[in-house]
Amino acid sequence: VQLQASGGGLVQAGGSLRLSCVASGRTVSRYSMGWFRQAPGKEREFVAQIRWSDDSTYYADSVKGRFTVSRDNAKNTVYLQMNTLKPEDTAVYYCAIHASGTYYLPAAYRYWGQGTQVTVSS
Repeated sequence: VQLQASGGGLVQAGGSLRLSCVASGRTVSRYSMGWFRQAPGKEREFVAQIRWSDDSTYYADSVKGRFTVSRDNAKNTVYLQMNTLKPEDTAVYYCAIHASGTYYLPAAYRYWGQGTQVTVSS
């Protein structure tokens, strides 16, 4: 299984980015998919998840109302639309396939992409 995340970059505060995560070797529609992020010197933290069963979505409080996770099954791709970005959103963003367990814990995910850097300037 390979997950390829892309779409990161440098953006000013208040701007937007859309991250993409393309899966090969697995059909994303059959899995709950998560987005996490990790800033320098900090632990990896949950950002969002989209459930396989009904496309229910879950968000960290810090991004609720600004970020939207979605999927395109035909393209085997999961997206993270990020609006009203803040400097504290600066991190490497990772997509992952949920295996089992609590959805907001990194240990619940089995396969990870390589990450894409998001930098928000003030």
